[in-house]
Amino acid sequence: MLKAIDQVYWSIYRKLRDKELMRYKKKKQLALKNRDFTIIASNCNGTFMYYDMDLPYLSPTINLSIGMNDFVKMVENLKWYMDQEIVESSGPEAYPIGMLGDVRIQFVHYETFEEGVRQWNERKKRINWDNLFIVGTQKDGCTYETLKRFDQLPYENKVIFTKTEYPEFRSAYYMKGFEEKEELGVLTNHKEQFRIRRYLDDFDYVSFLNQEQQEKTK
Repeated sequence: MLKAIDQVYWSIYRKLRDKELMRYKKKKQLALKNRDFTIIASNCNGTFMYYDMDLPYLSPTINLSIGMNDFVKMVENLKWYMDQEIVESSGPEAYPIGMLGDVRIQFVHYETFEEGVRQWNERKKRINWDNLFIVGTQKDGCTYETLKRFDQLPYENKVIFTKTEYPEFRSAYYMKGFEEKEELGVLTNHKEQFRIRRYLDDFDYVSFLNQEQQEKTK
């Protein structure tokens, strides 16, 4: 009897959580006014911003990761790198690896190198160069100097998530909960709480992405 009650309880609990999540996502989607943007991101944080807003991927940096030093180097000369071909490489990882010039691309969510490159090439054609957002993360070899170089990137709309506060960097956004870690954790993981939220949801990325619209209406 108690087991049956527990099952009913957990069924209701899950339904309530799912409904709350649907309302939360819908509210964010309705608040997003800028809908034709390109997010160039060092990992899947950008991917999930598109995914949660139910928008097409207008970026090649989807379902992959790039070490932060390589990422900053790439974004410092983005148009040149977007003209380069990706060459297959190798490493100890179980997923495909490619070299974009001297930048290492980790196709972490692709079965084959060919699939990753095909998606990269298709999506880079969709880049909206007039509506760019740059998103970095303090992990994968990110040093203080890397943070400094990121902050100096010639893009108005950029953010780098950090595990501690850096008031000297305008683009740094402190994500709580990783202070004791060597680097920032996976922000697309869910928190342990009733409401289904990712760590990434601590950042108001809807307002961040709406900045371009606000500039156009001034």
